Amino acid sequence: MSEKKLEEGLLISPIRDGTVIDHITGGEALVVLRILGITGTTKETISVGTNVGSRISGKKDIVKISNRELSKEEVDRIALIAPNATINIIRDFRVFEKMKVEVPESVTGFVCCPNPGCITNSNEPVESSFKTKKGGRLQCIYCDTIISDNIVDYII
Repeated sequence: MSEKKLEEGLLISPIRDGTVIDHITGGEALVVLRILGITGTTKETISVGTNVGSRISGKKDIVKISNRELSKEEVDRIALIAPNATINIIRDFRVFEKMKVEVPESVTGFVCCPNPGCITNSNEPVESSFKTKKGGRLQCIYCDTIISDNIVDYII
């Protein structure tokens, strides 16, 4: 096989059933795995491609998860750190559904407020809730604290 053909070949083998998360910001695939709770001790077969060439963005990451389809909350988590990602549901080696992630207008219950004085960090039975702002920032609806950097550090 010519060197040109090898360069153009698949870097990650196809999966029969599961989810492909494509167009993840280059270098963020391991963060995506972390926020999905995939540690390597789970049952899924995982394939990860990092810094794969992309005509659109230069470099991208790809994650393939066998025998698992993502929930809406999991897709929303991914959208916060990879707003240009696409989710492909694979069934019998074919793309059954393809969707672009959308950053939700608000997120509830899976982002922790960094303000220790926020009511969500007390013993009160109150779930955290944030409005999404321009530039990928999150604003707590209770104390107005804004998370603008390292959002992944606050995803629970």
